[in-house]
Amino acid sequence: MAARIDHLVTSGTFSLDGGTWDVDNNVWIVGDDTEAIVVDAAHDADAIAAALGGRRLVAIVSTHAHNDHIDAAPALAARTGAPILLHGDDLPLWKQTYPERAPDGELTDGQVVAVAGTELTVLHTPGHAPGAVCLYAPGLGTVFTGDTLFQGGPGATGRSFSDFPTIVGSIRDRLLTLPPETVVRTGHGDSTTIGAEAPHLDEWIARGH
Repeated sequence: MAARIDHLVTSGTFSLDGGTWDVDNNVWIVGDDTEAIVVDAAHDADAIAAALGGRRLVAIVSTHAHNDHIDAAPALAARTGAPILLHGDDLPLWKQTYPERAPDGELTDGQVVAVAGTELTVLHTPGHAPGAVCLYAPGLGTVFTGDTLFQGGPGATGRSFSDFPTIVGSIRDRLLTLPPETVVRTGHGDSTTIGAEAPHLDEWIARGH
């Protein structure tokens, strides 16, 4: 059976630099009827576990370590035995939320995460966070971008650990080079495609945020 993508939206808060905001997060589950990975275990371990059903969880992949993308990860890992994977450059952010509990494994650029006969390649795309990554699954015609690229532009770069020129470079060099029909499945909000976003790069740069 081919891998499929399941989607749920969970709600909670995002906190950084002394502020807290209500947010809805996309949680993506990639797999078949036997095994799966979770991309960004946000807010609600019970809801994510219910969506997994009886499937074996191979890994919990964190696109970055802002608390709204990892706040259900340790509980889900404890429940399933699955490792939490994070790029090493995001450890300072991770430690703001979990000073006593490290991730279980490190994501590196070019690494391949395999599940249900599908390969997802890790693309290091810093800017929104130093260790932000996207996961490109050519066999599924999709890329999971976390908070790096949204419908309408780059992720936010106005807070600690972020940088606008860096995120623009990541999007230009690592994402807009993907096939235009590639579906962009984001950390928040609606999906888009590479082809829909690529023509707007110069506008984003002119906006400068």
